[in-house]
Amino acid sequence: MKNKFLTLLGFAKKANHVTSGDEGVKAFLKKGKIKLLIMAEDYPEKRKNFWKETAESMNIDFIEICDKESLGRAIGTSPRALVGILDEKMAESLKNIVK
Repeated sequence: MKNKFLTLLGFAKKANHVTSGDEGVKAFLKKGKIKLLIMAEDYPEKRKNFWKETAESMNIDFIEICDKESLGRAIGTSPRALVGILDEKMAESLKNIVK
């Protein structure tokens, strides 16, 4: 399941449907473009809680999966603890994998 999820996340990045990191996600949240938040399992608990509360208040789904290394590798960057999906169909496809 994780491999399939990470592969699809890589395709999302190539299709330009991904933003990552706190600042990138904040910028797109302000524009109302984030459809799904993905958090690394090894993200500090305090930050996880902040982003979960933010997602819930904005009615955005979130997924907690993998570690920072794996998320970063999937999108071709350094380790990432937070990834935002900008496309509705891609978000749905990623959610269906982890159901």
